[in-house]
Amino acid sequence: MEQVSENQTRTFLQPIAAPSILGLYGFAGSTLILASHTAHWWGRPQDTVYIWPFAAIFGGVAQFAAGMWAYKARDGLATGMHGTWGSFWVGWGILELLIATGIAPQPSGPFPAFAMWFVALAFITLVGAIVASFENLALAATLHTLWLGSALLAIGEFMGAEGWKILAGWVFIASAVCAWYTASALMFEGIGKPLLPVGMTKMAAQEPEVAPGTGEPGVAKGQ
Repeated sequence: MEQVSENQTRTFLQPIAAPSILGLYGFAGSTLILASHTAHWWGRPQDTVYIWPFAAIFGGVAQFAAGMWAYKARDGLATGMHGTWGSFWVGWGILELLIATGIAPQPSGPFPAFAMWFVALAFITLVGAIVASFENLALAATLHTLWLGSALLAIGEFMGAEGWKILAGWVFIASAVCAWYTASALMFEGIGKPLLPVGMTKMAAQEPEVAPGTGEPGVAKGQ
């Protein structure tokens, strides 16, 4: 769409769908599969070789791309969270590939180097969860369970304690379900049928549709 003002300035508008639909689905699918395996719902330890290609592409590449589209949509929260977790899934996929090909040794017992991944993820995601609490309770639930699961898994990897890892798996499953719900709500909202409530806060409801300070008509901030 093109708008021409009296001084003949041209503004080209490029509306995009909510990037978090793809990002949250990518996260939900990958997390549910790996977390249910971590929680011992199914499979054998060596079955991660069948998980990482899906997780690296859907949870990694697709989610990271959603983060970059969220950047274009002026959504700092979605940019930060999808960019962070998309990068994690790509990195995890590379790590599993190195292990599967024998380049990196199969870890056993305490794994502090991997635990530090989740220390960083927990602190970053905690900030995102706090920010989301001011806007969208469904997204806040996704991120609060996500940082908690990361913290629990970090403890499990530091100690080499399987019980902590299993508990983390259960919490990650809860996060995946919340992410699936939030993405589904955004999809329904996108077709004008907001069937699934997300607990939008009063602060978020009062925000202008156009991002403040952009000076660009039709440029909306959105997940």
